[in-house]
Amino acid sequence: MIQILVSACLTGENCKWDGGNNRNEALLDFMERMKGKAEFHPVCPEQLGGLSTPRPASEVRENDGVVVNTEDRNVTAEFLLGADLALREAKKYGCTIAILKEKSPSCGCSGIYNGSFSHTLVPGMGKTAALLSGYGIRVVGESQIGELEKELR
Repeated sequence: MIQILVSACLTGENCKWDGGNNRNEALLDFMERMKGKAEFHPVCPEQLGGLSTPRPASEVRENDGVVVNTEDRNVTAEFLLGADLALREAKKYGCTIAILKEKSPSCGCSGIYNGSFSHTLVPGMGKTAALLSGYGIRVVGESQIGELEKELR
């Protein structure tokens, strides 16, 4: 059985910074089709790290990697704690793949916002995505679900 960590917001859990979610029908359909072949383990690293929902939006500053929110508060410690706890969950279940929310300061895997709150994307990974990847867990964004499914068939 394939074990897959997944951003909880993509499953419809209201854990997004604004109190909503990023429900992704393609992911939910994929999860349904993978029944009996894969188990999914939803996590929200930002909540795991102690941040409330809703919470001020956060971005990773491009120049120094510090995570700041719209109130100019340094929330790097919370993001790193959440990343560590997400990694622990992944290890607990033996996850080899993580499907994470793209562009997120926690979960972004192919680009993140640069910390200026101007919707400027830069190459890089969120804190959780980088940690998981560093431990050999394959990290993919929600736009890559179709490709992942083809590989797993």
